[in-house]
Amino acid sequence: MSFAGISNIETKFAKSVANFGLVLPGVLLCVLLALAGKGLRLVPGLDLLGPMALAMALGLVIRAAMPLPEGVVPGVRLSAVTLLRAAVVLLGLQLTLADLLSLGLGGLAVTATALVATFALTLWAGRLLGVAPDLARLIAAGTSICGASAVAATRSATGAGAGDTAYAVACVTLFGTLAMVLMPLVPPLAGLDAAGYGLFVGASVHEVAQVAGAGFRHSAEAGEAAMVAKLSRVLLLAPMVLLLAAWCRRGRAKDGAGEGVAARLPVPWFVFGFLAMVLVASSLELPEAARTGAGEATTFLMTMALAGLGLSTDLGEIRARGIRPLLLAAIAALFIAAISLLMVTVWM
Repeated sequence: MSFAGISNIETKFAKSVANFGLVLPGVLLCVLLALAGKGLRLVPGLDLLGPMALAMALGLVIRAAMPLPEGVVPGVRLSAVTLLRAAVVLLGLQLTLADLLSLGLGGLAVTATALVATFALTLWAGRLLGVAPDLARLIAAGTSICGASAVAATRSATGAGAGDTAYAVACVTLFGTLAMVLMPLVPPLAGLDAAGYGLFVGASVHEVAQVAGAGFRHSAEAGEAAMVAKLSRVLLLAPMVLLLAAWCRRGRAKDGAGEGVAARLPVPWFVFGFLAMVLVASSLELPEAARTGAGEATTFLMTMALAGLGLSTDLGEIRARGIRPLLLAAIAALFIAAISLLMVTVWM
């Protein structure tokens, strides 16, 4: 190899080391907040909240207490954007096509109909209430698909602001937690058996962890049915995010923002990585330890991403949005619960 070639390699290596040093402080801060979020779940009363919401709340508190040092900004940005996309890709390893098919046509119809109807209803209600379109889309995604993960993935694909994203995550965490607590009261009132209750929970509750909490509190059969139904909703994250990204790109160009602004909205390639991981999990017999490890890594990376989001968000931005988005999230949560219960009792 020539001297010039060796010099070029050394230059690239030096740049890589410099870039690593640039992002390391912010990434470490997000790691600490993610670990703190996991630890806070051991505190009585906080166990109802997920580590993602807790880590984001810690980030918001730190940002409100002091300006973010310049040295941590690159790593915080990396955590909030790049690590989020990596988490969405890894999420695909938790899903298989066999899981989807095991739900049956009736179960698939319930979950898909509830998802699409809730998404559409939320956007429509958002316009009536005067909620900003970006925030309405985030609340719609979080309520209809999979909570904070869907909010974060939608933000990454549509270019929504950090304030909108933090508000939407807070909303879906609040109403998802309420659903997890109240759902076990439904079976005796509606006459649902374990399988029917599990489908109802999986089709309507926001977060995967909340679904598990509400389902397994009833019985193992209900919990397993709820998780399968929920995973079918998570699988629909990919097409929904792709459609939203295309819609936003087209809408911003059409509104006269110009091709330059529309072009700055990234094509959500990470969604294709998510689909590729679904195919890998469906085609290969992955060891249970590998799937468990991937699941834990997914949760931790997503928790880091939301810690970064909290650190990037001014609480004043959230307060400025008022109470209307919260009302919208309440309407969306009630609607998805009502339509899911109606379909389960009528169709199943």
